[in-house]
Amino acid sequence: MKKLLVLVAVITVASKEATSQQLFDNKVPYSFHFQQTVVTQAHPDFRADYSGDNSFLTHEQSKTSITATIFAGIRLGKHFELYVNPELAGGAGLSRDEGIAGFPNGETFRVGSPSPKVYVARAYGVLTIPFNNSVETVDDDVNQVAGVTTTRNLQIIVGKYCLADFFDDNTFSHDPRSQFMNWGLMSNGAWDYPADVRGYTYALTLAYRHNNWTVTAATALMPKVANGANLNFNYGQSNGEVIEVAHQHSLKGKKGIVRLLAFINEAPMGSYAQAVQEMPQSPDITTTRRDGRTKYGFGVNIEQQVTKTGGAFLRASWNDGLHETWAFTEIDRSISGGWSQSGAAWQRKNDVWGIACLINGISTDHRKYLQHGGLGFMLGDGNLDYSPEFITETYYKLSFPAIHVALSPGYQFILHPGYNKARGPVHVFGIRAQVTF
Repeated sequence: MKKLLVLVAVITVASKEATSQQLFDNKVPYSFHFQQTVVTQAHPDFRADYSGDNSFLTHEQSKTSITATIFAGIRLGKHFELYVNPELAGGAGLSRDEGIAGFPNGETFRVGSPSPKVYVARAYGVLTIPFNNSVETVDDDVNQVAGVTTTRNLQIIVGKYCLADFFDDNTFSHDPRSQFMNWGLMSNGAWDYPADVRGYTYALTLAYRHNNWTVTAATALMPKVANGANLNFNYGQSNGEVIEVAHQHSLKGKKGIVRLLAFINEAPMGSYAQAVQEMPQSPDITTTRRDGRTKYGFGVNIEQQVTKTGGAFLRASWNDGLHETWAFTEIDRSISGGWSQSGAAWQRKNDVWGIACLINGISTDHRKYLQHGGLGFMLGDGNLDYSPEFITETYYKLSFPAIHVALSPGYQFILHPGYNKARGPVHVFGIRAQVTF
């Protein structure tokens, strides 16, 4: 870990030096940014009537995760952009990232193993086809080269990236590096979005924008096995499709967005019902995997600015829950909502305070599978006294823009971890440190 921190420090200094020398001035078609995020979390001991192989541990030491990412982009020609993001990830989450469907550290989604690894997180191209001459300014940002774009255009995005980069966005609740940290608050919990264990995939995305409307559709590769590190390049056997319609509106002069999402995945998934039927005691869903299995679902995502300094969000999602979770987390139904408040209200304009509630559930077949002692890739207490998982999270982001640092203490209350009222509640305390340029 010491070597890892030294490496990250070197990258940080180098990035700051590059920024100070203005190697990538906004007047030229380049974009260069850097982030480093360290999350440490801990929880006190809690009650558990019983535990299984995938249970959240009742007693453990604090755990720390770390990621560092370089975001490099360039515009080649008038309408094509290329982005590459080398990334380093290491450390661990609480309880091996098991035992809670709405897991408390969204950064461990990037950590494939405790040992620090360097890999290419994203490498993709964006072709923008304009359809009118009405233009608006695009500011330099992460994976966004400064320039202009038209109010009506089609973007073709192909390569390796995270589908959540282009779907299910939300101004107040989307990025665990700077906002809420819980997995169920990053995106619609029941959307089992195609990705490897680090959260990335190869995909083709089409995004058509016309004034306040945007329609985005993608097809992507699924992992070879549930929560696997390797993607299945046999597209005919395994793939994921998603479509989202978004509309921007104004309500009493305050901006808002409504997003509607639908998805269907195909992969050699196992069947919860078949696993229980074939092996009533300790069923193993991996023995029931068959080609051609699907999972489909829907989600709604609403954000609304309410005051000059605060806004609210709401998400709700559902999937059929017949076959095993393949890529994200073991959630079949979810509803979440919360409030995000800018510190401008108390003369700290770069600070943010947020609070949110989340309720997760699973299908009847999924529930019976866990009750009979089955294991998913995240859940499995050996038994199940079912009750929906209820989570409340709050955080305060204390920003120091002069030195590019933000510190975010946070707290999560988790009732019925892993949908089990025989365990918990769990109190998770954490601190997040982020450096950005």
